[in-house]
Amino acid sequence: MEDWNDMESPRVAPLRVGIIGVGNWAKHGHLRVLDLLPQYSLDAVFSHRRDAAEAAARDYRIGRVESSVDALIESPDIDLVVVLNTAPQHAQTVRRVIAAGKDVYCEWPLTTTVSESEELLRLAGERSVRHVVGLQRRLAPHNRYVRELIAQGYVGTLRSVRMHVSVNYFQATRTRSLQWTVPPENFSSVVAIYGGHFLDMLFAATGWPISIAALTSNQFPVVTIKETGDSTPTSAPDQLALVGLLAHRAVLSVHIEGGKRNGSGVQIDVTGTEGDLRIMNASAFGDVGENYQILGAHGDKQPLKTLQVPENYQRLPASNLPSSVLELAELYWAYADDVANGTHTAPTFVDAVRMHRLLEGAQTSFCTQQFLGVSTAT
Repeated sequence: MEDWNDMESPRVAPLRVGIIGVGNWAKHGHLRVLDLLPQYSLDAVFSHRRDAAEAAARDYRIGRVESSVDALIESPDIDLVVVLNTAPQHAQTVRRVIAAGKDVYCEWPLTTTVSESEELLRLAGERSVRHVVGLQRRLAPHNRYVRELIAQGYVGTLRSVRMHVSVNYFQATRTRSLQWTVPPENFSSVVAIYGGHFLDMLFAATGWPISIAALTSNQFPVVTIKETGDSTPTSAPDQLALVGLLAHRAVLSVHIEGGKRNGSGVQIDVTGTEGDLRIMNASAFGDVGENYQILGAHGDKQPLKTLQVPENYQRLPASNLPSSVLELAELYWAYADDVANGTHTAPTFVDAVRMHRLLEGAQTSFCTQQFLGVSTAT
């Protein structure tokens, strides 16, 4: 592993970062992570709200506030451009970064359509720029450990995998900061965002399905913005039920739902021929101390016992950051390590396209199925 404190070597000099967009997740996650990790330096920031950019620059000692997107992208002293505006703005911004020949990080969802994501992947390949997408949960210590347990045969051959993810927000009433999640064309529903993150996390550990069928549902057809009282009709899905087959005909079932009033969180059950795993978290987002618990057992009718994540899976500097932010830090750690060592462990636009195709395929699967109506009339 590289010594990131040895700044005499040009190979491990901090990556100089330019930030585009200073929304809630940028402030809650990205800026705190980039300030934490010695592999990075925050050199420039741009936001259409200049006051927000200036506040970020003060709080995180960012070198300068740029006057435009182009000025930031074209700066010769920026190694990595981090695109953190909303999903409908991603494609245009990322195209400009790629055209400038700069390496680029883009938050998930990469774009609002599969075709745009495929285009960005092609353009990045033509310009030979490094690209990374914000599907960070796969790199969390608990998930890397679960992946190793499965790979090493802890449960034997997989027989079934079940995941349930629920969140309190994405209800019929939302704050102004979530208004952009309402239009279906923005591909920013709970299914698009949380579905993408958690399916990627799961499949990084279990392997990808070889076939799927799915159902999506919209139970909040009208969304009201809390601060203004404005109401907007929407067809964006707020639940996803997905079934499929993994390798060796293991059965997959996934349920993702937004707007759950109480008891939201994550539970994953992995059943094999030799044992079982259960992975749980009381929060799907992850605040301070809201860490995943891993339970496991071998044999028949054995009690599930806690499996502690080994210390060698911990690689970040000490901090008091929320668990969801630490997952993001794991992605940035992996990307910096990739740059230093020529490896490819951080998720890329390839992974974004694959996930977008799966979610679109799930929607298509639902729309093309023939369902049998059952009457309750006597």
